Amino acid sequence: MFVNKLNQLYKPERILFYMDASDEDIQAFYRGEVSEEIARYQNAFGTYDSPGVFFVDSLDKEVIGIEYRGGASVAGAGSGVECDEAGAGSGAECAEAGADSGAERAEAGAGSGVGTEIDYPVGLKSIALDGAFFYSIEIDNDIEINAHTIRELFSKMAADDDAHRIYSDFSICENPGVIGLFTSEKKLRLLYECHLDSDRSLPVMRGEMDEMSREDLFQLAYKDPITGHFNWTYLLAYIEMPMNAGIQDFAFVHFDIKAFRVINEVYGHSVANVVLRNVVKAMNEADFVYASARCHNDNFAMMIRDMPEEETIATLKKFFDGLSHLEEDSNYSILFRAGVVPMQFAMLYGNRVADAGKLAQSLGTHSERTDIVMYTDQMHEDIQWGNYIKAYLKTAIEKDEFVVYLQPKFDIRKGTDASAGGGSTGGARIKGAEALIRWNYKNKDFLAPYRFVPFFEKDGSIGMIDDIVLDKVCLAFKKWKEEGRPLYPISVNLSRSRLYDKNLVQMLTSVVDKYGVDHELIDFELTESASYDNQKQLLRVLNDLRGQGFRISMDDFGTGYSSLSLLTEMPLDTLKIDKSFVDHIGTEDEREKDLVVIRHIISLAKELNFVCLAEGAEESSQVDRLRELGCEIVQGYFFSKPIPMKEYEEKYLAAHEEKNL
Repeated sequence: MFVNKLNQLYKPERILFYMDASDEDIQAFYRGEVSEEIARYQNAFGTYDSPGVFFVDSLDKEVIGIEYRGGASVAGAGSGVECDEAGAGSGAECAEAGADSGAERAEAGAGSGVGTEIDYPVGLKSIALDGAFFYSIEIDNDIEINAHTIRELFSKMAADDDAHRIYSDFSICENPGVIGLFTSEKKLRLLYECHLDSDRSLPVMRGEMDEMSREDLFQLAYKDPITGHFNWTYLLAYIEMPMNAGIQDFAFVHFDIKAFRVINEVYGHSVANVVLRNVVKAMNEADFVYASARCHNDNFAMMIRDMPEEETIATLKKFFDGLSHLEEDSNYSILFRAGVVPMQFAMLYGNRVADAGKLAQSLGTHSERTDIVMYTDQMHEDIQWGNYIKAYLKTAIEKDEFVVYLQPKFDIRKGTDASAGGGSTGGARIKGAEALIRWNYKNKDFLAPYRFVPFFEKDGSIGMIDDIVLDKVCLAFKKWKEEGRPLYPISVNLSRSRLYDKNLVQMLTSVVDKYGVDHELIDFELTESASYDNQKQLLRVLNDLRGQGFRISMDDFGTGYSSLSLLTEMPLDTLKIDKSFVDHIGTEDEREKDLVVIRHIISLAKELNFVCLAEGAEESSQVDRLRELGCEIVQGYFFSKPIPMKEYEEKYLAAHEEKNL
């Protein structure tokens, strides 16, 4: 069973609104089927998490519900107080159906968004829960789960794992008051209550020098020498233990100053330092900021009052606008780039909230304005999914879950009119194929490439996928050769992250030679954008591969602003026209400009003695138009979608069959 240990987090006093659930209801929830009674409150303002299954000790049963921020007029007295649907329960006041048109509205207390009203759920039971720490993990969603198995799982973890943070230590509770279980794609997230063993945050928060060895040690450890403001280490105390500062919940902001290096270099360090101090002054004076820090260089972080998205953006825009003027140059506008993590995600990420803030911040790419980017559900899912599959990758390889599909390529020069029949070859001849990776995830579900390739490209592990494809292609060639089948070149991807490996050519050659495959049958493809990283290294690798007798293709030509001078130096065999250029030709939307571009690409390829291949032809009219324009090879759904190797073998590689190319 795969276990991904996430983090430790704190949930303050809150209300669990829930419905009683049968075993069938619980199993349906694990399958992603959430009752509308609960699902309607997903992401509602004031919720602390997604809908989940809760094992609450005081209820002595499993329920399905959702947690909300509590308040004096809502939460009731103490923990574990259950309220019935009429709103009465052991004398506690609860947010429940029947009052104020079915919903109580409560103002949150200090440090939790004063003055903001919450619409609480209608028609559900509720119970007040004490603030508590939780250990958060992810597990596979294909195992049977219940309160007993969860306790066993965490008991095993407790034997060899403890939770230490900079300012706090935890141990897993033997008898947790609350266990929460939440579903997301392909996995389950568990929150298991922890016991706080040690809290070292108070001396830092209070600045108690007598608890430190010397005052200057505190300054060195927790203060920024340029602005005199607190640093990230200091702010982390508030993030880990917000309740000690009277902060119930918060949103998180991570931001930097765009082109700060320009201010440093053009106006000088003293001016740049004034800009930094102005930011600190503004953070200290802002009434929506609970705690803040200068993290490093021009990067800052703030814990702010939780507000609805529109209000958050407007508040931050006003904040940054007030800092946009450079005193030394009235014509220079200071711009910012901020990533905002809403309260719910800030709580779920706990002491790793900065990761989410930095991710959202990195998506602010406009050069002429301040960017305020909200962290979203999709970003959250991408991070969790990306971390999960990267951790699972080696296991997937060991279990042989990756499968190679082949999409045939056809020579259309000798073909007749392609309108001879939709999907028929129309007289075109098989020329080869492109190898494409598919993931038979846990041998249960095929994942499209976009669900995993971008994540592996980002961290460099895509090279492992490239190796799998090359190995499987060479193994197939060996088999086909032994069976006397005709052999046509197959192109495989060469990821740009691998171009810096000094032993790349030797490694690729050894794989091909291991199976006794002729080098001219392997066509290495690289995307056009790969040519910009390191031109000298790129040319060295390509020339070495060509020297070994391999073929070289440039994929997606026309999408990356290629240097034409570099194109003349690259030892290419094939130039592949990107699908985006093919989409509009031979259709009612065809434009003369599209034809001009493709005609010139084809002409350029021929002048440089490259074969020209067009990707993405789906209609006979597109194939006919490409033939008229002088294109030689076509790859697309009109002829064939990507198909399993066995189907490719049976359809195009009949033993001893003569092929007229």
